[in-house]
Amino acid sequence: MYRSEFYVFEKDRPVSICIRNYTEKDFDELIQIQSECFPLPFPSELWWNKDQLHNHVSLFPDGALCVEVNGELAGSLTGLCVEFQPDEPSHTWEEITDRGYIRNHNPNGNTLYIVDISVLPKHRKLGLGKLMMQSMYHVVIQKGLDRLLGGGRMPGYHKCASDMTADQYLEAVMKGDLKDPVITFLLRCNRVPLTIINNYLDDEESCHNAVLMEWRNPFNTKEQELM
Repeated sequence: MYRSEFYVFEKDRPVSICIRNYTEKDFDELIQIQSECFPLPFPSELWWNKDQLHNHVSLFPDGALCVEVNGELAGSLTGLCVEFQPDEPSHTWEEITDRGYIRNHNPNGNTLYIVDISVLPKHRKLGLGKLMMQSMYHVVIQKGLDRLLGGGRMPGYHKCASDMTADQYLEAVMKGDLKDPVITFLLRCNRVPLTIINNYLDDEESCHNAVLMEWRNPFNTKEQELM
């Protein structure tokens, strides 16, 4: 089981942080966090339900992480293992995560795929999302996987969709001409864009697009030799 306790600073004040595996006792709080992190027009049916959460902790508990701030649950990060072929990147969120139920978790897969990340808005200045992502990198290394992978929403794209394609929007974000709340965050987490996936998720803000982004395991020399 994963558990890491440390401090971050809010201005000059140290704040106690704990990243650990979430369990059944956390389910109600996790669902509440989802509702605050993904308010309407994000579809409420995409918030976690208890059947999904039960599968997370029973099928792949190593991929079920949460973060506490001074003992209060403040966010979560969930993943599953899949067999990913870089030359066939196209997929939807529903297909690759089994609609969040992860019944397709493959213990022998080569990739840890991020299903969801969420942090309460009031705690986002503490960098908790990046800290949880780094903890999941530890899981990738421990299990000897090739990469961490996931589709990043593009919630700022709808503001520009009439003037540019999704690829042009990503290019503008990469140049620093635009900032996107999710893609820019993932770049700061050392994730690297691979491609745009159309019709990835029912997400009006992203015009249903996502950026497939990875973090390669730097200790997987076999994967690097194949590049």
